[in-house]
Amino acid sequence: MLDLPELPYSYDALSPFMSKETLEFHHDKHHNTYVVNANKIIDENNIKYDSIESLVKDSYNSNPGLFNNAAQHWNHIEFWQWMKPNGGGNIPGELENKINSDFGSFEKFKADFIAAGATQFGSGWCWLVMDSNGKLSVTKTPNGENPIIHNQKALLGCDVWEHSYYIDYRNARPKYLEAFVDNLVNWERVAELFGS
Repeated sequence: MLDLPELPYSYDALSPFMSKETLEFHHDKHHNTYVVNANKIIDENNIKYDSIESLVKDSYNSNPGLFNNAAQHWNHIEFWQWMKPNGGGNIPGELENKINSDFGSFEKFKADFIAAGATQFGSGWCWLVMDSNGKLSVTKTPNGENPIIHNQKALLGCDVWEHSYYIDYRNARPKYLEAFVDNLVNWERVAELFGS
């Protein structure tokens, strides 16, 4: 069965850019609900799977209820690791070089990433992905959809569902996205995924 992971930092560790209240609601309520709902569907239908990634892929076209919850579980497992206290700042060299090469500059990547998140209508995610040809690009997906089902490798993702930012930023989604890139991103984790 799927398990809700502990946060890799305390609930107040990302303040003031993401509050304790937001993390308590987002992790303990929203993420937990995806886990509970997915486990219920898995149990009731006696579904077997090898990994969370295979579960997401296999359920995409066959079981929308399971897909929505399993994909959101995967998204959030990664999301918590994509942030850290005193995040943002310097990017490990090889990754920085690749971002500069594929986007022209870090500022261009940042602008594209924020624009993708800000223009995702309704709920969803914005992503920094690596395509099968090794090129980096920015994408966005609706609801719980993620790069796994598009045969892309997710290096960084930001949750733009309202529950991710409304307590702290109200309807100012672009300000939340800017704070995420500038102050929360765990670039060491992004670099680790880039190199794996």
